[in-house]
Amino acid sequence: MDVDPRHYEQIAIKDSDIHNIVLSYLVHNCYGETLESFVACSGMPEPADFIEDMEKRKGIVRCALEGNALKAVELTERVAGDLLENNKDLHFDLLSLHFADLVCAKKCTEALEFAQKKLTPFGKEKKYVEKLEDFMALLAYEEPEKSPVFHLLGLEYRQHVADKLNRAILAHTNLPSYTAIERLIQQTTVVRQSLNQDHGKYMIS
Repeated sequence: MDVDPRHYEQIAIKDSDIHNIVLSYLVHNCYGETLESFVACSGMPEPADFIEDMEKRKGIVRCALEGNALKAVELTERVAGDLLENNKDLHFDLLSLHFADLVCAKKCTEALEFAQKKLTPFGKEKKYVEKLEDFMALLAYEEPEKSPVFHLLGLEYRQHVADKLNRAILAHTNLPSYTAIERLIQQTTVVRQSLNQDHGKYMIS
């Protein structure tokens, strides 16, 4: 059920609200240079307290994306203390990225040793067993990128883990883990679903 545009097109939107939405997006995604340009052009006060943290986050996320997951773990522990200790799912995901990199580099012996030392302990919890089996299955193929679990080696999975890491660090530092525009989309979706349900009930009655 679509809302009649006439119901909201007369509502005034403040420039400051738009600026804050854009600022939220830039800070979340660590677009430092764009942020500086935007602040200069819009006349907004520069969020100096975010800049340093943003650069640290950017470096950590870049490590996860560029095949240096262990460095990402090290930097996360340095910046966010007990984050990975309290977020075992994320810790497993980062370690699994390093395992996947070793497999891709044909360092199968090193990958197996790493899995036994760092990944196997997660198998004590049932929810990690299937994940462990999927990653270990990569060792069974001469061309793991053609295996049934090839997606674990792809950029999409790596991006997924990097996004989780970014959100977790933001939450750990008491910053929103989702951008303002993401929240707006989520809220709009919920409202639209609610309107559709109400419309459906009205049609039935």
